[in-house]
Amino acid sequence: MEREERREAPGKIGLAAFDFPDGTLLVTEASSRKRASLHFAVDAAELAEHDPGGLELLECSLSDFRKILASHNHSLKRFLTDPRLVSGVGNAYSDEILHAAPLSPFQMSSKLSKEDGKCLFETCSSVLRTWTERLLEEFKDNFPGPGEVTAFRPDFAVHGKFGELCPACGTVVQRVRYASNEMNYCLRCQSGGKIYADRSLLKLLKDNWPRTIDELEGMKNEAEA
Repeated sequence: MEREERREAPGKIGLAAFDFPDGTLLVTEASSRKRASLHFAVDAAELAEHDPGGLELLECSLSDFRKILASHNHSLKRFLTDPRLVSGVGNAYSDEILHAAPLSPFQMSSKLSKEDGKCLFETCSSVLRTWTERLLEEFKDNFPGPGEVTAFRPDFAVHGKFGELCPACGTVVQRVRYASNEMNYCLRCQSGGKIYADRSLLKLLKDNWPRTIDELEGMKNEAEA
């Protein structure tokens, strides 16, 4: 894809503009929290200083994965999104991995059975490889344009799909919002029917907050009556 040459970084969200013979690479940050940063490294040693040290899931063994899984007592959501523990997952793909496993995002890592630990390891590899191949195929002939690099893909199963139907069982996808992120999950596939409290909605609904699929569907039926 041809790009206009020598473009300036846009307004408030622009961090840097790098000019190349075929166009300009713009680095932007739309978040109001402004947590992005750019670093210049002159060699491999300096680059290594910025490595948080997380396990490379596409290169490690099941044994290595089990060791780090058992050595930290975190929820699986936190475990998968902490770059000091595992590398290259992040918020969106952790939702997809846990849905595909299928495992609760609040299941504690140190309490995971050997079978579930193996399933999580294999699912991490499968989901990351699948999406790597999909994105390489999608952008093989074209550099991604504005809005094409996103954490919300139309063919995701649950991430960013709050209120839509789970492709595996047809149950409405739920979410939990925290800080500047949101976690998406399927009630039936992952939580055994339990609805995890979303802080903003919990404040609004208070005692009317549904705890199970049956309560949620009951509220829906009342609203439609």
